[in-house]
Amino acid sequence: MDQIVDKTSLDILLNQHKRDIKRPTQEEAEAAVRTLLLWSGDDPDREGLLDTPARVAKSYGELYGGYEQDPAKILGRTFEEVAGYDDMVVVKDIAFHSHCEHHMLPIIGKAQVAYLPDGRVLGLSKIARVVDIFAHRLQTQESMTAQVAHAIQDALEPRGVVVLIEAEHMCMAMRGIRKQGSTTLTTTFTGSYKDDPQEQMRFMSLVR
Repeated sequence: MDQIVDKTSLDILLNQHKRDIKRPTQEEAEAAVRTLLLWSGDDPDREGLLDTPARVAKSYGELYGGYEQDPAKILGRTFEEVAGYDDMVVVKDIAFHSHCEHHMLPIIGKAQVAYLPDGRVLGLSKIARVVDIFAHRLQTQESMTAQVAHAIQDALEPRGVVVLIEAEHMCMAMRGIRKQGSTTLTTTFTGSYKDDPQEQMRFMSLVR
């Protein structure tokens, strides 16, 4: 039942915005940036800020490019010629940067991803690319951790997946409580990793 609920929530997160949201034009996006510059107390017509609205709109296209990519397509190709290998596959220290959905400030961290194959494996770069896709969207760390895990579980159907993310949130470091260097850890376990504490411990020993 937990996996059904998780997959339903994931589908909503991935697809609802495509049905309900009409993207503004480039001109509307630049006008919004000008409004924010005025609201901050600066003059968008001064020399240093003349091109800022266009630059910000362009940078948003890069920072949030994950909305235009489908993780299922990235994970669609798998390999069955693994010479009988059925032990853990771990991809460590996948560096990423994202933005929190509450303040639109950076989240900077690393992801550790592992799975237990069940006859098929993924190209190793695909795992890093999936982390990157979800990172290039507005996020909470908890959601991103679950999204990566369930995307791999749904596409590959391994015996289990585990995702561990450790990240620093600039919304804590730059504003509010202003605590630099504080990091947050989140994990999602599926299948054998969720059911077997020994597999969890083995994963932790490898990534630590």
